Amino acid sequence: MNAKFHVPRSIKFPEAIDVTQSLLARMEAGKMSEEEIERAIASLVSSEDGARGFFVTYLTDERSLADSPSGATIAALETSPEIVAELLTKNLAMSAAMSVAHRRNHNEKMAQDSERVCQRTANLIKQVKLASLPEKLQELNESAATGSGSYQEFLQRWNYDREQREMIQQAIAKVNA
Repeated sequence: MNAKFHVPRSIKFPEAIDVTQSLLARMEAGKMSEEEIERAIASLVSSEDGARGFFVTYLTDERSLADSPSGATIAALETSPEIVAELLTKNLAMSAAMSVAHRRNHNEKMAQDSERVCQRTANLIKQVKLASLPEKLQELNESAATGSGSYQEFLQRWNYDREQREMIQQAIAKVNA
């Protein structure tokens, strides 16, 4: 394999996006072992900024890598359960809600991109073994249904309306099916 892939210790969000883009290119080219991939992703998701940068890049990337996550990817995500569970929960909500917003704006391409992110997120949620994830999804579902609870502030911050909250609930129901 090529030179070791390096993830800075105290990575910031923009830098995490750049590092993840480089990581995905090397993964696609077959230039990294499963162990190297796991180490790099685990390092990225060990901090909030790193994990946010990883997910925004990985889930929206045009390549098909996120459609069928490798075992190394899943194992790496499981190394930071609290950060990953929270971000997967919020990514599921945001991508589901944004598909509605994009359709309202007559932007079918963006709506389909949001649906792809939602599907990829749901796929990760089904594969990772994180003890807190079912509870977080239940709390999000409750907040989307009632407008109160632990995700109330998150839903209000993004001004998600009734239709968007219903789409979030549908996304959660698909994950739990």
